[in-house]
Amino acid sequence: MKMVDYELLKRIIEAPGVSGYEFLGVRDVVIEAFKPYVDEIKVDKLGNVIAHKKSKGPKVMLAGHMDQIGLMVTHIEKNGFLRVAPVGGVDPRTLIAQRFKVWVGPNEFVYGVGGSVPPHIQKPEQRNKAPTWDQVFIDIGAESKEEAEEMGVKIGTVITWDGRLERLGKHRLVSIAHDDRIAVYTLVEAARQLSETDADLYFVATVQEEVGLRGAKVSSFGIDPDYGFALDVTIAADVPGTPEHKQISQLGKGVAIKIMDRSVICHPTIVRWMEEIAKKHEIPYQWDILTGGGTDAGAIHLNKAGVPSGGISIPARYIHSNTEVVDERDVDAAVKLTVKVLEEIPGLKL
Repeated sequence: MKMVDYELLKRIIEAPGVSGYEFLGVRDVVIEAFKPYVDEIKVDKLGNVIAHKKSKGPKVMLAGHMDQIGLMVTHIEKNGFLRVAPVGGVDPRTLIAQRFKVWVGPNEFVYGVGGSVPPHIQKPEQRNKAPTWDQVFIDIGAESKEEAEEMGVKIGTVITWDGRLERLGKHRLVSIAHDDRIAVYTLVEAARQLSETDADLYFVATVQEEVGLRGAKVSSFGIDPDYGFALDVTIAADVPGTPEHKQISQLGKGVAIKIMDRSVICHPTIVRWMEEIAKKHEIPYQWDILTGGGTDAGAIHLNKAGVPSGGISIPARYIHSNTEVVDERDVDAAVKLTVKVLEEIPGLKL
């Protein structure tokens, strides 16, 4: 049974869009994906894509961020190596021996590889220790600073991992940027599958979530919704070595209904209402309590005088790497729950 539109997801996943640089590729892909299913699309001043399906009912904002973590060039060595800084939550350990795309223009890149001083020649006190940002670099094959610049690289150039969407086993999908392109895909699919609702819907592909929920903050101010929902990944801690009591969200167990993260405590009535919807429509679900991280709901619920907000989460392993893993059954459940929430939200009473 086909649960995911693989080709659409691939286009969304693999398009470049480091925080603040979503215009390099992903923004146009998202606009084209939403076009058939909404009445109006606009891009606000910060770069958020706002796809509006009009009605006279309650105003509902659904946010999934389209930016991804990455790197930014801070210095070009005289021998052509690139020094970099993180954009978002990047661990320098994830750079070593990895392939990268150095974005010298919209949909235009040169390849690079992540390197550090080889352990064979490190000082004894450095061996077996995680590298620091001062110890890592990107090698693009240039032999000089001038050659690197001729290739189009300059201070401020952004970099992503060279990651592709691939199937992993029977139901799993591995790729760069499931955080949070899998949620953007979920929003597009929900817009496509939605039949009738009296809600006034704003599907928002937000920018700069990874550097502080910035896109959600300005877009929620402009929309001023009656209800808000953030769609994002959450930690699937179902891996060896994790205590059972910390395995709150797991792959293949269904969509995760958010109760809390570090940025928001979801409205308790909305949480229980979503649970009732999932039970009524036999949608597999589990819970999301994230103690280390936040979502766009953190910005939405604090808009103006406050917005009752909820969260729809997709469990993911190995987030903030180029091998993030999700389960297509959880994605399918997230789409179904989103559709039912939008169909039934006009009758919600807080």
